[in-house]
Amino acid sequence: MGNKIRLGIIYGGKSSEHEVSLRTAMSIMKAVDADKYEIMPVYVQLDGSWVKGATLSGQLPEAVDSLRLSDGGSQQPEDSAEGQLVAAVRPASVFSIGQEIDVIFPVVHGPNGEDGTIQGLLELANIPYVGAGVMASAVGMDKWMMKNVFAQAGLPQVNYVGVLRSEWEQKQEETIRQIEEKLGYPCFVKPANMGSSVGVSKAKDRDQLIEAMNLAAKFDRRLVVEEAVKARELEIGVLGNEELLTSAVGEVIAAKEFYDYEAKYKGAGTELQIPAEVPAHVAERMAEMAKTAFRALDGSGLSRVDFFWDEANDRLYINEVNTMPGFTPFSMYPLLFQESGISYSELIDRLVTLGLERHADKQRNIVDAEELE
Repeated sequence: MGNKIRLGIIYGGKSSEHEVSLRTAMSIMKAVDADKYEIMPVYVQLDGSWVKGATLSGQLPEAVDSLRLSDGGSQQPEDSAEGQLVAAVRPASVFSIGQEIDVIFPVVHGPNGEDGTIQGLLELANIPYVGAGVMASAVGMDKWMMKNVFAQAGLPQVNYVGVLRSEWEQKQEETIRQIEEKLGYPCFVKPANMGSSVGVSKAKDRDQLIEAMNLAAKFDRRLVVEEAVKARELEIGVLGNEELLTSAVGEVIAAKEFYDYEAKYKGAGTELQIPAEVPAHVAERMAEMAKTAFRALDGSGLSRVDFFWDEANDRLYINEVNTMPGFTPFSMYPLLFQESGISYSELIDRLVTLGLERHADKQRNIVDAEELE
């Protein structure tokens, strides 16, 4: 691999979480050791086209807007201001990128990013990458499928109902009755395949349920409706491939009724308490459940696992696994491991190493049956 690790960062994406991804990419670029890494920016534009930037070694962009690479010619002349990216060109394919890097850190959030699509492309190109593989990414993105896997693993969850958009449109009254009988009010309505709480609503009555279902159906053809429980929102990080390390426990204290997109990315008075003030047995139970969930999905690299803790009844419910959680220095996942003694830069190093190790292990697989003869 030469003297430096050539680290490609794929960011942006055809997703409502495009801006979040840009901030994550900027944070990683600024945190890596320039003596150890060379950075290749790969920008996925909102229209889905890919643009490759010149390799960065020591000179990094100063502003998020400079990561919005254009697909024609040079992003700047050679004598332009420091902090701009240079020579942005549209790559012929991901396969050409693979010849120029050693490992990819994909930080495209949401659909067409952390749902197994980019991971599948990287697998086809045989490029090492950070984070979960195709199956874990796809299942981890689809809340409905994820809940089925959790149930199979014996993990406690709140009651829920899965609804297809076509069912909602064709059998609205029947669907409403099913939700009211099984879950009641209040309840949460979510698109199955969105992140960052995009399209999520809390319904307190039938009118709000109809409004929430219509909103969620704009984002996905698969919808999930969950029972609302009075509980604290706790989170824990998982790091590793097969030997797993869990972080300290954190708590989300939302100023609003729930931790929605605005609360996550626009402040809105939300507080992250790290470490969370919970009994030792709750933290221990969370760690074990998080590892079980991670292994049930066949996770790798990293995940943030979210829980509801009904403190009054001392009941812990798993909510979801995020296979590519928010990853700025101020995001929950890096902060949880910082509390556990692993800095942001060290966390990136470990994830890159885990990605390379996972790729090397997969290369042991026989692909030609004749090799057995």
